[in-house]
Amino acid sequence: MSRVAWALALPIIPAVAALAGFLVPLKARKAAAAVGTAGSAGAAVVLFANLRLGLPELPEIEASSLDGPVLVRFGDVAVTLSAGLSQLTWWVAAIVVLVALLVQVFSVGYLLKDDERYAPYAAQISLFTAAMLLVVVSDDLILLLIGWEVMGACSYLLIGHDRRLPEAPGAAVKAFLVTRVGDVGFLLGILVLGFNAGGFRYGDIAAFMTESTATTVFTVTALLIMLGAIGKSAQFPLHTWLPDAMAGPTPISALIHAATMVAAGAYVLVRLSDLLVKGDVRIVLAVVAMISMVLSALAALASDDIKRVLAWSTVSQVAYMMAAVSVGATATAIFHLVCHGLFKALLFLGAGAVIHMAGTNSMSAMGGLRKGAPVTFWTMTIGFAALIGLPPLAGFFSKEHVLSAVYDSPDGAALFVVGLVTALLTAAYATRAWLRTFFGKTRTEGLRAHDPNPWMLWPLVVLALPTVLFGLFAGLTPLLHGDTHPTAMGLTMTAVAVGIGLSFGIWRGDKAADPARTLGPLRTVFASGFHLDAVQNTLVVRPVLVLARVARRVDLSVVDGAAEGTGRGVGGIGRLVALGHRAGMPRQVVSVLAGALVIAAAAVVMGVWG
Repeated sequence: MSRVAWALALPIIPAVAALAGFLVPLKARKAAAAVGTAGSAGAAVVLFANLRLGLPELPEIEASSLDGPVLVRFGDVAVTLSAGLSQLTWWVAAIVVLVALLVQVFSVGYLLKDDERYAPYAAQISLFTAAMLLVVVSDDLILLLIGWEVMGACSYLLIGHDRRLPEAPGAAVKAFLVTRVGDVGFLLGILVLGFNAGGFRYGDIAAFMTESTATTVFTVTALLIMLGAIGKSAQFPLHTWLPDAMAGPTPISALIHAATMVAAGAYVLVRLSDLLVKGDVRIVLAVVAMISMVLSALAALASDDIKRVLAWSTVSQVAYMMAAVSVGATATAIFHLVCHGLFKALLFLGAGAVIHMAGTNSMSAMGGLRKGAPVTFWTMTIGFAALIGLPPLAGFFSKEHVLSAVYDSPDGAALFVVGLVTALLTAAYATRAWLRTFFGKTRTEGLRAHDPNPWMLWPLVVLALPTVLFGLFAGLTPLLHGDTHPTAMGLTMTAVAVGIGLSFGIWRGDKAADPARTLGPLRTVFASGFHLDAVQNTLVVRPVLVLARVARRVDLSVVDGAAEGTGRGVGGIGRLVALGHRAGMPRQVVSVLAGALVIAAAAVVMGVWG
């Protein structure tokens, strides 16, 4: 098999598993689970087989470009089945496959017994995985776009999977529509860039950027593609869909946040980082990252729903990746993407175990769960510590490298300060969530803490190990470029210590109360995400609805009115003509009869006289 075939085998295997899963009868839940798990396991085998081919080294990301057969031509521009992996993209594929496999396993214990629609659920996970792997291995932007859009469709299906929840359908529609806003720009950017470059492969685009001086084209396409990435990765102002997406099953939250949809936008911007430089739009990305960091961290600090806390933290952590891209630290962005995938999948699956145990998402109804659920407690402790960025966990190394890269950037002063503030807030809300969930007295009568069944427990253990060890061994991978800056590290760890100290100090004063109470009236503002949903509803949704109503009235009164009026007019003319015909009929009949009588009489007379 060629390198193209080996690379394409990665998305093909889970896609085949998805097709088989859709054919499985609804009652055959165990068969559907086996097919889905086998698809992810098969992708893992192929992933390691790709290593034997010798992956191109960094920083030549375009070295992964491998020509495939032409799928279709638009004049002189061809869409090709080009695919490949580099040392950088292999790690992204690895985190996708690992998380997808563990989500399939976790879902067996979480949903299989009680979910009558488990078969399509497992198949949709496989299709979701295949779509993200297609985004990773594609060397042609049109091929990437296919995976990009399939992910959007899968997110709609999976977020709205639990039809018993009244908020699930609305959350699914919202996720689909908000990301579509960005996807319109993404599609236009790809088309404009590809037709100007004479092809859609990364190599064609790299050559175009080297040879052309069409600054306007670069700027426009960079902004359009960035819009798509911002929507998919839930960055300001297209971030509002992500917290509501928590209506989906918790394992799906792990998949979306850790390894697929949310990571896709950051990944694409890494692959097209040279376009951001040529278009001179990195400052726009830096501003988006700064707003997203602080806004989402404050929202997480005030939220009571443990899944929404983790959702807001995802927006904030992805903003760190965007910050790294904005200063040209692309390998560091991927490093944080991989580390974030590990500890965020661990946290979401751990949250699933806690919710399964407590029967609620609300941290106000939890507390004191560590004693009866030691494995859940310690694995989530590792996850929260990595989110905060405590050494020697993976999150510590990746976050320090991001902030050091920003610190060393000539134009990164403001971004670094915002990154420090976000590090402080992250430490504060992660500590608050940890304390509210596992310490103090249980705030729900009759709640008995216990670890979950083995299907749910072992994925937590498996994810905890690389969360601890990956940062230590990351130096053996191509993901670490550059060194951490001692000043940046010192300032970051000081901010982290302050954040932990504030939450712990407030909590210790009253262990039954929520530390977020100290926010006062701001808590409502923060928890609502600064009421940006209401702002979007006022500025976008309502005007669009008014415009739709006006268009409907114009359609009914003008377009339909013209057609129906023409019909009514023709009918009226016909009735007038018919009336004229009806009025003359008696005279005409009399005339005909009279004429017949005259002719008959004449014939009689002629006969008599003849």
